[in-house]
Amino acid sequence: MQVTETKSEGLRREYSVVVAAQALEEKTRAKLETVRADFQMKGFRKGRAPLPLLKKMFGKSVLGEVVQETVEETVRQHLADTGHRPAAQPDVEITNESFDEGDDLEVAIKYDCLPEVPELDFSNLSLERKVVTVDDAAVEEALGKLAESAQNFEARRKGSKAKDGDQVVIDFVGKVDGEPFEGGSAEDYPLVLGSNQFIPGFEEQLVGVKQDEEKAVEVSFPEEYGAPHLAGKAAVFDVSVKEIRAPKPAEIDDELAKKYGAETLDELKEQIRERIAEEFAGASRTLLKRRLLDALDGMVSFELPPSLVEQEAQSIAHQLWHEDNPDVHGHDHPAIDPTDEHTKLAERRVRLGLLLAELGQKEEIEITDQELGQAIMAQARQYPGQERQFFDFVRQNRAALEQIRAPIFEDKVVDVILGRAQIKDVDVSKDDLQKELDSLDAE
Repeated sequence: MQVTETKSEGLRREYSVVVAAQALEEKTRAKLETVRADFQMKGFRKGRAPLPLLKKMFGKSVLGEVVQETVEETVRQHLADTGHRPAAQPDVEITNESFDEGDDLEVAIKYDCLPEVPELDFSNLSLERKVVTVDDAAVEEALGKLAESAQNFEARRKGSKAKDGDQVVIDFVGKVDGEPFEGGSAEDYPLVLGSNQFIPGFEEQLVGVKQDEEKAVEVSFPEEYGAPHLAGKAAVFDVSVKEIRAPKPAEIDDELAKKYGAETLDELKEQIRERIAEEFAGASRTLLKRRLLDALDGMVSFELPPSLVEQEAQSIAHQLWHEDNPDVHGHDHPAIDPTDEHTKLAERRVRLGLLLAELGQKEEIEITDQELGQAIMAQARQYPGQERQFFDFVRQNRAALEQIRAPIFEDKVVDVILGRAQIKDVDVSKDDLQKELDSLDAE
């Protein structure tokens, strides 16, 4: 194997590799010998078929296997000899397109090397951790919201007009072109006005109705309505108002507590306090991690692999474009060119990613199967009824698995750094904490 370096600029490396035809011939012959050992050909004993005949029959396919294996082996050997660590999968190409049996194999190998990441002393790193104490007012506020969500409805005085938030009990028959349609009728239906349960425009027309009133509600089904035969159609609903009920928050007592799985009101309050504390701690952790990454970004400077920066910048530009164009779900759109702002953000992400990856490797940080399994199941719960399919998809998809694994690894590395840094707890209000969190989006 003859290796010639054709480019060495910064982290970029390119090589031309020539594998002699004789080496390929020897490997091909060895493979054919392996085939012959188990091959039964009419007129010959098992394993005695003439090699030239086997070569005529299987030579092309065997040579293809040899070439593929040789290319993979060449890249492995080259990286072992040079000690290089590619930033991504090397770009490998057979350059003699007319390659055939008896020719030398010419291969081009291109990649960006991972840079040398400097070691940092985290003991001099000073950070503030914002701490919010859960007071009784926060618990009572959360308790009040639970009572509202568990609200009951009681009948209004006859003659009262329905208000937004009231529950109206109705009978209705929906018609398109004067004919009732399937699924468009119901009796004694309890509808909360403002809940947006029905198609746009329906609930608004019932605000102000009275008990025993008859009303024709005229609406149009949205163009993207789920039932194609109704999409975009004008409809009239003949509505009979049978009762109007006003919302009444549930009593804050032991009975409310039992609705939420607690035995007593005090037990429910303690559960709420713990949940709020977890939310505050999570928000504080998010803020602390961001400030840590900001500090790390200012502490290090090293050359970045251009391919990683370009790939990350393209990914950022593509993601932001789709956020600005939410109606476009596929990739059938014009080319998206990253801006200088996208590239700058990509450089930060790549720099921090390489730094954390290097530290994680030195610290021998590992993700256990249990940790990975718990993270997968947590995401799978976002797809009710399809948890098993999601779990199987992730387990069989390396890229999807890495997307779940990466944040776990990153958090473990962050914990290592925080364990060595100087962290000062600072008491703040929940409003102040929220303001700082909101400011992160503006940075």
